[in-house]
Amino acid sequence: MKIAVLPGDGIGTEIVAEAVKVLNVLELPLELEEAVVGGAAYAAQGHPLPDSTLQLAKDADAVLFGAVGDWQYDKLERSLRPEQAILGLRKHLGLFANLRPALCYEQLTHASSLKPELVAGLDILIIRELTGDIYFGQPRGRRTAVDGHFPGAEEAFDTMRYSRPEIERIAHVAFQAARRRGKKVTSVDKANVLETFQFWKDVVTEVHAQYPDVELEHMYVDNAAMQLVKAPKKFDVVVTGNMFGDILSDEAAMLTGSIGMLPSASLDANNKGLYEPSHGSAPDIAGKGVANPLATILSAAMMLRYTLAQPEAADRIESAVRAVLAAGLRTPDIYSDGTRKVGTREMGDAVVAAITGKTITG
Repeated sequence: MKIAVLPGDGIGTEIVAEAVKVLNVLELPLELEEAVVGGAAYAAQGHPLPDSTLQLAKDADAVLFGAVGDWQYDKLERSLRPEQAILGLRKHLGLFANLRPALCYEQLTHASSLKPELVAGLDILIIRELTGDIYFGQPRGRRTAVDGHFPGAEEAFDTMRYSRPEIERIAHVAFQAARRRGKKVTSVDKANVLETFQFWKDVVTEVHAQYPDVELEHMYVDNAAMQLVKAPKKFDVVVTGNMFGDILSDEAAMLTGSIGMLPSASLDANNKGLYEPSHGSAPDIAGKGVANPLATILSAAMMLRYTLAQPEAADRIESAVRAVLAAGLRTPDIYSDGTRKVGTREMGDAVVAAITGKTITG
């Protein structure tokens, strides 16, 4: 099983190293090959997604990804900025379904920004469509306005659009996921304002007819954002478009105590996937050894479960993470009084120890 390892920028190299350490201790038949991506790739080869990196990702069975982005590249033309690497990988690999589980571990209820009773037992799966919507819609650009409130002024524009097949396939992913969970799907839209999302709502409703055992509710995105902080445990599976999913999944991350705990999977039609933590490259803490590697380690577990058909190995990683948290180890983002503060490497070592049955230290 070949895995393309793309650490990227900032803390990406640190957190991916810990996930690789965990994968290696499982003693599975894995072939890991590393390549540059993002700002590191631009610095080395003049492009955030070099042909060699893209080819490796295409040839691999799965991709383990760190994070991209660095302030020093913010003034580059958009096509050369580090963030274009992840957009390019999604496009070229056909990764249309992003799965982000928001799970609040028992030991981290007090790390959440909400009251413990609101998040205890929280288990939400947010499914975000990845290859359509305003992020990829054409036309887009800048021009001189010929109408509107200020004719003759410079303006910028992006196009929100979805086709029926795009909506149908992500709806099927959501309903099938719900069948394995609490059998409830919340489809988030803005159908009261946007024609694109009235169409989204109509198509999701049509697909739902094939899943009579699953409950479907529709919710406007502004209400969904409010309900996530008011009564988050009312949700099971949430499915939405690219832009709304980007925003809501980060909001849900904070319910869990830290975005450093949130893994993600981006899948194609055959369950080949790119696995990455939901957070960014955090250049402000890069090299300090304080980043939380657990989201990346849990992303590796998702990779074993969804793409590599190794559910027992995935269970071992997830159980090890629970054991480490139960032992009181915390990186700074989830630290509280009465727990032990550890760094990136120490947290990774503790997960390895838990997997191999050794004493957890930190």
